[in-house]
Amino acid sequence: MIQARLLVAVTLALALGAEAATPPRPALARSRGTAVDKGSQLVAAKGLPKGSSHVAAAPAPASSGGFDISLMLYFVFWYVGNAIYNLYNTMALTAVGGKHSGLTMTVSTLQLGVCTIYAGLLWLSNFNPITLLGLQKPGKMPLPETTKADIVDTLPVGFCAAAAHSAGVFCLGADPLFGQIVKAGEPVLSAFVNTVFYGKPPSLAKVACLFFIVGGVGFASLKKKVGGGYGLKFDERALIFGLIGNSFAAFKGSENKKLIVKPGLKDRMGGVANQFALTEVLGFLISVPVMFAVEWKKFPAFLSMLKSSKELQVGLLASGMSFYIYNELATMTIKKTGAVTASVANTAKRVIVLVFMSAVTGKALTQEQKIGAAIAIAFVMLYSVIDDLVKKFAGPSK
Repeated sequence: MIQARLLVAVTLALALGAEAATPPRPALARSRGTAVDKGSQLVAAKGLPKGSSHVAAAPAPASSGGFDISLMLYFVFWYVGNAIYNLYNTMALTAVGGKHSGLTMTVSTLQLGVCTIYAGLLWLSNFNPITLLGLQKPGKMPLPETTKADIVDTLPVGFCAAAAHSAGVFCLGADPLFGQIVKAGEPVLSAFVNTVFYGKPPSLAKVACLFFIVGGVGFASLKKKVGGGYGLKFDERALIFGLIGNSFAAFKGSENKKLIVKPGLKDRMGGVANQFALTEVLGFLISVPVMFAVEWKKFPAFLSMLKSSKELQVGLLASGMSFYIYNELATMTIKKTGAVTASVANTAKRVIVLVFMSAVTGKALTQEQKIGAAIAIAFVMLYSVIDDLVKKFAGPSK
């Protein structure tokens, strides 16, 4: 547990560094206003003039030094939701027979199916309760006014989201602990993808961090031999699918950035909540044919288990719902704080989930996994803020 405490301390230090290195965001102060303040409203209200960026009168100015309780609660429920997802994802996979059951893709696809049903209910009711978690009134969620061309443009994001999710389920289903360590190394694949495919290489400072991230994951893969010395020992499935998931997550982020700058698309989407919901629906529709292509022979057996297994029923429903909710909360925290703070918070989440899954699975982390995870996660956090820290300590350019 010492390593976990050390990681939390490093997280807080880097988070403070990030805040010091970047200008403060108004959303970090407590805001008082109507039910559709800019900080809590995810979807643009109907009836506004085209091009208008406000959904209601601006909230009252925040008091200096105030504290945004809703933002804190969004962070808390984001972390809790992710832990719950990992718990019930493991339950669902165990209920179908584990990583060798041949039904992992089915579980992954039906989790997105739960997300799709929930998104449909939100659209039918024109009501999104997510802001209740921040002690704010819920907002409206009208159907997006997207065109066929918009749907086509969104398909790459939906495909990457589906691939990243399914690979993540395979990874965590193989080894919930080592899988989290591999997934924490996402910046490595992100740097590769953005450099090779989008012509956006990371800074030299970030490149330096990548070596330590890779080294940390590598050290976590070591195990002492009986006769002395070390050898590589890890779950190959967790490593392979973790790398695949990280790659598609990087593609998804870059494709999403390309998508949101398309003229008029953001207005037709109606807000980030609609964009996220549409992405999950497309991800489900893309996953269904893949599921039947690779696991159709076992689908009748799966349906039989689904009828009789309470663990599978609860695991699928809870993992699907928690996946949707915690990802929507993550999107909201990014909107209110900015990408740097949210990235540091996301890395801190890895520590909490890693310790949580070790406790609930009863599988203790090896000394090598603890040290390797500490190195990898610490440098992922540093990777998130190092460019801002370098600018701060370098001083203003002359």
